[in-house]
Amino acid sequence: MYRAVFIDIDGTLKNDSGEISDRTKEAVKEAVKSGIIVVICSGRPIRSTIEVSKKSFASEFIITSNGAYGYNHKENKCVFKNPMKKDSCIKLYNLAKENDVNFIMNTEKGRFVLKETNNEYDTILSESIESFVEKLDVMQCLLQDSSFEKIRDLKPYIEKIESVGIKNQSKSLTNPKVPPREVTYYDVADKKTSKGFGVKKICKALNIDLQDAISIGDDYNDISMFEQTGLSVVMGNANDEVKSNAKYETLSNNEDGVAVFLEKLLKNKGEFRC
Repeated sequence: MYRAVFIDIDGTLKNDSGEISDRTKEAVKEAVKSGIIVVICSGRPIRSTIEVSKKSFASEFIITSNGAYGYNHKENKCVFKNPMKKDSCIKLYNLAKENDVNFIMNTEKGRFVLKETNNEYDTILSESIESFVEKLDVMQCLLQDSSFEKIRDLKPYIEKIESVGIKNQSKSLTNPKVPPREVTYYDVADKKTSKGFGVKKICKALNIDLQDAISIGDDYNDISMFEQTGLSVVMGNANDEVKSNAKYETLSNNEDGVAVFLEKLLKNKGEFRC
């Protein structure tokens, strides 16, 4: 019987309108009621991930910043963290400042930004980057801008920083068929960080065998989850390359694919065969 399900947010749990359907909420609620631990796993920062976890009726455990931080929001307790090296944050900050793009840092205390954003929860950095990283662990950095070209051209410079890796990025940066959106971004974290890393840490903390876990996602940063869990479920809206890394395909995020899968899982009392 499967004991845990790890679910991505954007393009997976949420539809293209950014909403979690009532059917999906009910399916998640029923899964938790049956004893399955449902963990929201995202590249988002802690506050945003907690909000989605609560709205979807998932369990109290979350994975944020693409696997850099695990948290129990019911007990207000860190489960694990893999912060970035301080010098890496400073180098990324300087790269962003030199190229006049926004720089965002995800920390346990929230998001701190170089430039003002529309997010009411963001705090503008009011001290030197050197002083800031001595006070707070940074789980993930984002470099973003309205200019697709500006962000695209930063990739080789980011890759020169030895201890970091690009964990997620705008779909327009990996697929020429996808037009740039209002903001283009790179998510950057420690090289060891991945959603799969986070899944392993949570399963270890909860004494759950990875073969008894399921991962559900739609994008490249979800592949590391697929590689760790006994069952991997890809959304119908994912591209073919991402699909090739999963064992089972459900419907798209606009067709309640997560709910459809969970309903089948619950109907079979926690068992599932592809």
